[in-house]
Amino acid sequence: MKKHIFYILLILSFQSCGFYSFTGVNTTAETYQVNFFQNNAPIIEPGLDRDFTLALQDLILNQTNLDLVKTGGDLVYEGEIVEYRISPMSATAEQTAAQNRLSIGVMVRYFNTDDPEKDFERRFSFFYDFPATTQVQAIKEEAYQVIFERITQDIVNATLADW
Repeated sequence: MKKHIFYILLILSFQSCGFYSFTGVNTTAETYQVNFFQNNAPIIEPGLDRDFTLALQDLILNQTNLDLVKTGGDLVYEGEIVEYRISPMSATAEQTAAQNRLSIGVMVRYFNTDDPEKDFERRFSFFYDFPATTQVQAIKEEAYQVIFERITQDIVNATLADW
């Protein structure tokens, strides 16, 4: 009998927490929408826009129990890729680049239909350093994975985590 009471109290305590998940997401929203992130950076890398849009959709889908919809989402993410840049980071004794940095920046507009006070427009960016002797095409897949993982997690933290 005590065991049953314990389980009932445990269930009730989780229900009283409201819409909280163990990933830190705290929202009453049920759906989200990620509009296509157009690549408006000075350097256009083919497929970057599609890959980023899918990475953001997948991260939210995997870390929350929100449903992805094409239109009419409770939470709406939209924006554009505004930076794609490769720049030298460190030099050798011969004054040539020893290391390069790939930087990607994304402007995000976030709309919360349940709580418009949480709406914002903000820039998120991250980078990946690689040896200057390596071509970008050789590291592109790994670099995108590292950069997208960081940027998309920053976006989710800014929009869904009440920390």
